Amino acid sequence: MYAKVIVDISASSVDRIFEYRIPARLEADVRIGSCVHVPFGQGNRQRSAYVVEICEEPEFDPEKIKDILSCDDGSLGVQSQLIVLAKWIRENYGGTMNQALKTVLPVKQKIRPQEKKTILCLLDQDALEAAIREAERKKYRARLRLLTEFRLARAIPLEIARTQLHISDSSLEPLLEDGTIRMEKETVIRGSCGAGQDTGKKPVLNEEQALAVSDFRAEYDAGIRGTRLICGVTGSGKTEVYMELMDHVLSQGKQVILLIPEISLTYQTVMRFYRRFGDRIAILNSRLSAGERYDQWMRAQKGEVSIMIGPRSALFAPFDRLGLIIIDEEHENAYKSENVPRYHARETAEARARLSGACVVLGSATPSMESFFRAESGKYSLSRLTGRAVPGSVLPQTEIVDMREELAGGNRSIFSRTLHRHIETALKSGEQVMLFINRRGYAGFISCRSCGKPLHCPHCDVSLTLHGKKRLVCHYCGYETELPQTCPACGSRYLAGFGTGTQKLAWMTEKEFPGARILRMDADTTRKKGSLEEILEQFSEHEADILIGTQMIVKGHDFPAVTVMGIMAADMSLNTPDYRSSERTFSLITQAAGRAGRGEKPGHVVIQTYMPDHYAVQTAAAQDYDAFYRAEIAYRRISGYPPVCAMMEIRFQSPDEVAVIRMAEGTAELLRRGVEKSLESVAKRGEDPAEYGIEIIGPADAPVYRVKDVYRKMLYIKGMKYDILLKIRNYALKMAQKLPDAGKVAVSCDTDV
Repeated sequence: MYAKVIVDISASSVDRIFEYRIPARLEADVRIGSCVHVPFGQGNRQRSAYVVEICEEPEFDPEKIKDILSCDDGSLGVQSQLIVLAKWIRENYGGTMNQALKTVLPVKQKIRPQEKKTILCLLDQDALEAAIREAERKKYRARLRLLTEFRLARAIPLEIARTQLHISDSSLEPLLEDGTIRMEKETVIRGSCGAGQDTGKKPVLNEEQALAVSDFRAEYDAGIRGTRLICGVTGSGKTEVYMELMDHVLSQGKQVILLIPEISLTYQTVMRFYRRFGDRIAILNSRLSAGERYDQWMRAQKGEVSIMIGPRSALFAPFDRLGLIIIDEEHENAYKSENVPRYHARETAEARARLSGACVVLGSATPSMESFFRAESGKYSLSRLTGRAVPGSVLPQTEIVDMREELAGGNRSIFSRTLHRHIETALKSGEQVMLFINRRGYAGFISCRSCGKPLHCPHCDVSLTLHGKKRLVCHYCGYETELPQTCPACGSRYLAGFGTGTQKLAWMTEKEFPGARILRMDADTTRKKGSLEEILEQFSEHEADILIGTQMIVKGHDFPAVTVMGIMAADMSLNTPDYRSSERTFSLITQAAGRAGRGEKPGHVVIQTYMPDHYAVQTAAAQDYDAFYRAEIAYRRISGYPPVCAMMEIRFQSPDEVAVIRMAEGTAELLRRGVEKSLESVAKRGEDPAEYGIEIIGPADAPVYRVKDVYRKMLYIKGMKYDILLKIRNYALKMAQKLPDAGKVAVSCDTDV
């Protein structure tokens, strides 16, 4: 037997896997994740290594392969657990072991600690005055500036001395040598919110919150380590429940990972946890620099913190006493990786929890169909929070406005008469308004009114979006160009924008409500580091009356002064070619509606739509998740979609369109033949092949067939048994590599579509 190992977990070495022979005496001890000791390099220096794979056939010359020296006894440490988790990710989501390892071991290089240096004056007052006179006499100008400053402060940060007093290192050297000053160094933790104070202050929970906490504690103390779903309406106080669960687990010497979608990971959210748990918290988010991320990761590795808060990458925090993983807003698409391996944080969290003896808590006002289906079937425990946590706060009044009737009544504005009235009332009362539209930019697309053709991206099969008055942008590849004077297809000068984005909505709102102070929050206005927090802080401090934005504004924010929420085009997401479109529409409307009336004043939500009778719109307006779930699960059962069955996707991509088509069709043909033979064997064993429910669909064009000049085809596989689908997927990938175009086409898979 042979073991493939990584010799170090400073993950640059993850790029290289080494092979060693497993001696017969160690075969029973060595497993994936084991820490072993190996002879390394020409000097055969003994090094620690981690086993990432075990195989019978070596890839290298057996004569040149060295033996493993020894294997550590005992249970798997945190690094070993993460390697086992990487193996699980590779088996379930595809990709290579290297890709999986780089996902779970994300610290890729050693980054220098950041130090803060301070100059301390060692002279008493008389000696300092004498030194100042001496510097004046000898005309040491730089030294004089520094010594004079010591009259005001005996400790001066080096950065201030350099930038404001213009003191060079050469000016400091003589003072260091003669004992006039001393340099003091302090390591700075980058990316921290500052010194938080652990107040230990606990909120008073209502009956439903207290029940959810007591149910969790009873299971946890009994050693039950399952998954619990907390389904609570917007504003029901899920965060307070999370903090109580965290407190219970921390009191037992365990550690906690809290996942929050990047879009909701704001200063406002984080500070709620800082006020409760102080400096026991480390934070990760995409806006941190490499140095800041490194510092937060090292704090976790050294045991200096016991809580890691961040997006899905925080799931791999190097905690060796992990007791609880919480996934807030678990329905969010952000928990699904877009890169290979395309893992989902929910299932991966459960896999990590099994390895470390932890439990998982999922929370949402609009749980994913998968999670609620598992809760209904008894796989998950379920807690319900049906009312708002703030005393006197109730769910907002919701009105559905049919925009077809508005048009028939002569109203051509983007604002319905109902929404216009509510906004005017709120502005007069000094209250705040939020307007949600799920599209950034000025106009959805530009089209020629003569020939009807839209302006397309030359590299993708999508139309360009107008930003500002003249800039056209592709939201897929980033291509930009100026708005042409005439139509490229027919030469007509009649080019016009169709649809509305955040930018255009802001302009129209200014026109309609001229005295209102308006802020816009979307991917364009939050590119700069800190800009997202700045906009939220401005709105929170009531420096603006109306906040206009995309999904960013509907995720987890709490503004008590907001009494009106306008959902401008509620059915926009219903028209996407995706079986989850109704689920996403329901979730967006419900989450958006939940932003209004979170304070003492009642809230009003206006849902503007061209499809007012759709069950996703109707149930979202009523904030009735159960009614939506019943309608949607019936549709999924009839159509044979997850979570009723499992579904996987095999994706073919290449700049060579012909090769993509041949590869996709060839793989589909081989797969159909293989599955047919397997089902014949099943029938011969006396089993019913229909129970497996295997269906192969496609190949078909991807929803956007061409992106960045790369063509994309999809092949879908459905079945009732997930483990059988994994075998079919592995067979399909193996067959694809035997086809003539294998070298020209990238083939990947997604097991959670």
